[in-house]
Amino acid sequence: MTAPVLPQGIGLFFSAFMVALTWIQSRYTPYTPSNTEEFSSASRSVKSGLIASGIVSAWTWAATLLQSSAVAYKYGISGPYWYGSGATIQVLLFAMLSAKIKMNAPQAHTWLEIVNARWGRTSHLVFMFFGLATNIIVSSMLALGGAATVTALTGMSTVAACFLIPLGVSIYVIVGGMRATLLCDYTHTTVLFAIILTFVFTVYATSPKIGSFHKMHDLLVVASKATPVPGNAGGSYLTMRSKNGLIFGVINIIGNFGINDQAYYQRAIASKGTTTVKAFLMGGLAWFAIPFTFATTLDVSAGLPAPSAAAALLGKSGASIMLVLLFLAVTSATSAELIAVSSILTYDVYKRYYNPRATEHDILRVSQYGRMLRFQVLAYAVFMGLAGLVFFYIGVSLGWLYMGVLLGSAVVPIALCITWKKANKWGCIVGAVLGLALAIMSWLVATSTLNHGKIDVATSGGDYEMLTGNLVAIAVGGIVSLGWSLYSPENFDFEVTRRINTDRIQESDNDSRSVHEDDEKKSPVEPILRELSEYMDPIELKKAFRFAAIAPFFCSNDVINRSTDSQSVISIFVFPLPLFFASTIFGVRGLSAWVTIGIIWVFCSILTVVFLPLIESREALSQITRGIIKDLFAPGSGKYVHHHQMTHGDERNRV
Repeated sequence: MTAPVLPQGIGLFFSAFMVALTWIQSRYTPYTPSNTEEFSSASRSVKSGLIASGIVSAWTWAATLLQSSAVAYKYGISGPYWYGSGATIQVLLFAMLSAKIKMNAPQAHTWLEIVNARWGRTSHLVFMFFGLATNIIVSSMLALGGAATVTALTGMSTVAACFLIPLGVSIYVIVGGMRATLLCDYTHTTVLFAIILTFVFTVYATSPKIGSFHKMHDLLVVASKATPVPGNAGGSYLTMRSKNGLIFGVINIIGNFGINDQAYYQRAIASKGTTTVKAFLMGGLAWFAIPFTFATTLDVSAGLPAPSAAAALLGKSGASIMLVLLFLAVTSATSAELIAVSSILTYDVYKRYYNPRATEHDILRVSQYGRMLRFQVLAYAVFMGLAGLVFFYIGVSLGWLYMGVLLGSAVVPIALCITWKKANKWGCIVGAVLGLALAIMSWLVATSTLNHGKIDVATSGGDYEMLTGNLVAIAVGGIVSLGWSLYSPENFDFEVTRRINTDRIQESDNDSRSVHEDDEKKSPVEPILRELSEYMDPIELKKAFRFAAIAPFFCSNDVINRSTDSQSVISIFVFPLPLFFASTIFGVRGLSAWVTIGIIWVFCSILTVVFLPLIESREALSQITRGIIKDLFAPGSGKYVHHHQMTHGDERNRV
């Protein structure tokens, strides 16, 4: 095991750093987490660059780094590609969902609020099961991978690490809310890409053990001859013709659909209306570079688990930065899950079933300080620790927890609910529930059949077993819900969901009427429409939705039309199936092109999710700098003062 490389207080240090950033933001900008909207949705004002950075961070779990490397070692170069494509597809599809959310429910805090407003209590409870199950599974993966990481990083016991990671993260989540989570995301993403570049240039340029594409190719050829990869063309690591890799790709694509996960909706909700599609498209494309380039560099190069590969290449410093990277991945994703579950407990449990008339003040108390549910973030942090501990002692792996079997049947019904007015309530409910039941049954039957009647954690986690359950889940859920809706379509008016939480806007507007005397002469609907217009331009959102729907296909048309020119490398990268069926084994030039594409992709990603947020936030950064300078020369003079004579829109535009 890697010797401890950091003190055991690293988690608390990181939390203290994030709390300090939250304090700076609260003191020098108009945004303060004492406001409910700021706490849960960052005032719906976050620009595309920071949202894209948050998307990259939220999708980069410890499993992203560890499992992508593991499948690279198992299947060769096809492993990182299929791992990356699985999640990238869902991010690009989520761009469409995010546009629809802004169009059809611009004031919603959770996707479950949309389900409740459209279909009522029964649907709400059914789909809440799938939503919370998703959060629990994701949280268990985080706790499980994070505990192993921190144990290696600091020498702390695994049992203690299971609890201290989520508890440490909960500190700055409770203090700073959604914006603190996004700041954490940006920090993690910046460090992540810096470390990836360090490894890439070490492996392919400076390492005495490899140092060039040619040497890498020679080593992989030797490894392929010594231990041929089962199911690969020629047993080679250097081919996309990998039967098991393709099976993993299908499992990964289905299992990675995060439509059920509130953490992803949280970013759509926090973003500005007309930039949300751009943010998801940029974030999804930027994220692909991480598992693809990272896993291709570390595990294919060294044939070792990622931290060990890093140590082999860079010594103790390599192991240290690798473990720090894993730690940041865990904390960032954990903060996203904590704020997501907090939102569900607040708006879909407390407000929906315990106090439907909850005011702004009541909801804030529940989110942070309330007597009844004030510890919900903290309680879920403890629950995460318990879940990780249970799976640790059971011996469950990160790969086994990729549970499309349990979650896949709800994917299509949820998407239809948010986007399609003809979706039938009972068709979607039956599709989700029946799909879940049949998926579990088929998964267990396949496990028993393929393993001579033996069903346990090891046998049920096999490729074919998981593939069977995942395919049945998403197919049954999709066919039943879509078929039922076509046979008996509804004609839902999304004006119902557009009115979600507009009472909050009316209440906020009433509080400011003493200042805005002109509002007294206007109808009650006008302030609501004025507020909504800041989040939602229907014409622009429709354009954004159409763009999101066709953007993934732009490359395909371009590639097909230019397949004979210099774009041929891109066509191979975007469409791996021709390589699969051709059983192509890469030579030195093929591998060099493959890796070079990954490196270029990393640099493009850095421009998008590291530098763009800084450019977009230049006015706010300037304001913070001026405030700090004023405080240095005249303590107290730099603090941001809310000017009540300003309109809501003017106050937002101040930064």
